[in-house]
Amino acid sequence: MKINLLSHSLNELIVLFEQIGEKKFRAKQLFQAIQTQGLKSIEDLSTFSKDLRQKLSELYTLDRPEISVNQISRDSTQKWLLKLADGNEVEAVYIPETHRGTLCISSQIGCTLTCKFCHTGTQRLVRNLEPHEIMGQIMLARDAIDDWGLINQERKITNIVLMGMGEPLFNYDNVAHALKVLMDPDGMQWSKRRITLSTSGVVPMIAKCGEELGVNLAISLHATTNDLRNILVPLNKKYPLEELLDACAAYPGVGHMRRITFEYVMLKGVNDTPEHAKRLLYLVYGIPAKINLIPFNPWPDAPFERSSNNAIHAFAEILENAGYSSPVRTPRGEDIMAACGQLKSESERPKRTLEAARETATLNLMDLFQD
Repeated sequence: MKINLLSHSLNELIVLFEQIGEKKFRAKQLFQAIQTQGLKSIEDLSTFSKDLRQKLSELYTLDRPEISVNQISRDSTQKWLLKLADGNEVEAVYIPETHRGTLCISSQIGCTLTCKFCHTGTQRLVRNLEPHEIMGQIMLARDAIDDWGLINQERKITNIVLMGMGEPLFNYDNVAHALKVLMDPDGMQWSKRRITLSTSGVVPMIAKCGEELGVNLAISLHATTNDLRNILVPLNKKYPLEELLDACAAYPGVGHMRRITFEYVMLKGVNDTPEHAKRLLYLVYGIPAKINLIPFNPWPDAPFERSSNNAIHAFAEILENAGYSSPVRTPRGEDIMAACGQLKSESERPKRTLEAARETATLNLMDLFQD
């Protein structure tokens, strides 16, 4: 099987070229053609001799994932269902806005975390994505929206978020490899300030992420007590709130000019009361933070409902009055199941009834408040 070079670093390409008796400067030419020009085939690299192109093409490939389904929402959000070389599929989403464009990519096929509000969590984990499959999502998106030949703020894709399918910190080595190539100053030169990694709270990997990558950190929080978070985000049973928040406070580089983003999905009657807002303030006290309030995005047989607009804005007002930036995220791509928490590549299988799901996922909040 040919080796895919989409995520090879410049140093890795230099080693490959030395192995076949070629000069190092040829490796840099190929690296820049892949990373800055969007080269799709080695055969198209006219600065290489025909013999060299043939030699490389016999061993290596620049194949992107294949688009199985391309959907465009009425709000211009675009979602791709992408088929990988082994036939498995993942989803990636492009969200165009007035002065920016955000690409949401996946790090795993499926997920192990089974967060109760997330559609991806109903799909079993198949495997981790390889670095070239992570990078391939970015390459394909830039191909699809004609985003090559532009740099920095001129790009249509200005921000990349690892908020798609999977838990990035459970696939850290592959994610880190791809992001380091993405940020290489000889390549795409993507700023770490414009990359956000979202985690449900894999505490032992948070410091390593900050030290090695320095990208923005987003925490999928969603609850203000361990009892509730144990149900909504079962990973909390292993890494409870106290440990998670300590790791956030110690995240390398966090300070006045750089904040942790806490993501908080608004679930009707579950986590959306003024009491929850006040407890949230207590939890994040002392951590430079921004709190993104995410109206729940429904999916088939979901056990929750979206909080009312009044409840969401009352919640936000409490946070804002305490000095925390607390924007309410506008759902994008709902009509094509591209909004936060809706991604899933697997065909629907019979699920538990809605009533059974509600019974296991919904808490009696009065019991929680008795303490």
